[in-house]
Amino acid sequence: MILSRLSAIPFWQKVLIGFALGALTGVILGPQAASLKPLGDLFISAIKMLVAPLVLCAIVVSITSLGQQANLKRLSLKTLGMFMFTGTIASLLGLTIGSMIDMGGSLDLASTAVRERNIPGFTQVLLDMIPVNPFASLAEGKVLQIIVFAALVGIAINTVGEKAAPLKKLFEAGAEVMFQLTRMVLTLTPIGVFGLIAWVVGKYGLDTLLPLAKFIGAIYLAAFIHILFVYGGLVRYVARLSPWQFFRKAMPAQLIAFSTASSFGTLPATTRCTEAMGVSKRYSAFVLPLGATMNMDGCGGIYPAIAAIFIAQIYGVTLDMTDYMLIAVTATVASIGTAGVPGSAMVMLTVTLGVVGLPLEGIAFIAAIDRVIDMVRTATNVTGDMMTAVVVGKSEQQLDENRFYDNSITGAGPVSQNA
Repeated sequence: MILSRLSAIPFWQKVLIGFALGALTGVILGPQAASLKPLGDLFISAIKMLVAPLVLCAIVVSITSLGQQANLKRLSLKTLGMFMFTGTIASLLGLTIGSMIDMGGSLDLASTAVRERNIPGFTQVLLDMIPVNPFASLAEGKVLQIIVFAALVGIAINTVGEKAAPLKKLFEAGAEVMFQLTRMVLTLTPIGVFGLIAWVVGKYGLDTLLPLAKFIGAIYLAAFIHILFVYGGLVRYVARLSPWQFFRKAMPAQLIAFSTASSFGTLPATTRCTEAMGVSKRYSAFVLPLGATMNMDGCGGIYPAIAAIFIAQIYGVTLDMTDYMLIAVTATVASIGTAGVPGSAMVMLTVTLGVVGLPLEGIAFIAAIDRVIDMVRTATNVTGDMMTAVVVGKSEQQLDENRFYDNSITGAGPVSQNA
């Protein structure tokens, strides 16, 4: 009976409860709460276990999915190009907002053990992106090399075609296994957060929790700027359409995305909205599922950039221009690996943190308020999917402009039958 009641509690509430209990335990036990830190270390180790195979399988599958549209090669390239362009802008925006705001305040956990950071120069970074031994890269968790190798494998599978079908299916099966394993590991989040927060509060006091409000504010500010000015600007100046009309028809899907924090769960509403904007069913059926997998400006651009700066600030780590470059690159490209798993943005954050040598223990601070952040992250992602459908669709004659401006057709209505 008790177990059934516990299982009925939403996951994000369990994480919040773990956070609150950890803080309370830290206050009560004080320095003795350090004995609970292994619970958090276990969680962090489990997350590290996922990253290399998850990134490899997810990126290969994402790249090979483009090859499934035989008659949409140019459309596929334009769509992927838009995803990468807005993802890069999101990363740079996150770095800018994060750098302008002192989210760490007076908090400084610099005395906590931080991995020695030996950041190479720009030329060496480029050279290090090519894996001499892909298997060694996987074993050592060199994420940039894994990303490059996975992208090349995906492109090669598409080029070979039918003969590579068994390998393609192998990666698809591997991706599904890794997604399920990720779900299993993420169930440990409340326990891991409890152990890490109890240790931090016990050692440093409750003042360690105050910077979270500034962190949340920075995420929301960056997301709103990205949605209004980047997406709105592309609709206005590239598609030559009304941003007001776009946001008006996108609102139903945005609200559902914000409340459910699930891009895939919002797909039916996203489909209705884009078709209400005049996007053809042929293109929307391609771009929206692909966007829900790959187009993660909120999860893979804004969030890891600001989170990395936040964690660097609270641990007293100074970031230089090479760090910012690495954050921007990994935050953009690794967003492909967040495919379809609720909460996986937190797993993929370890990619960005690991590349610049920041402590993964900082995730414990963010995990407790991840639901609040995830809502605006998902709304950003879904809006980006709809914007891509409209902008690229307009350029490829996949959008009915009369329907776009028809106020009698809204995203709250039934799915249309336009071809």
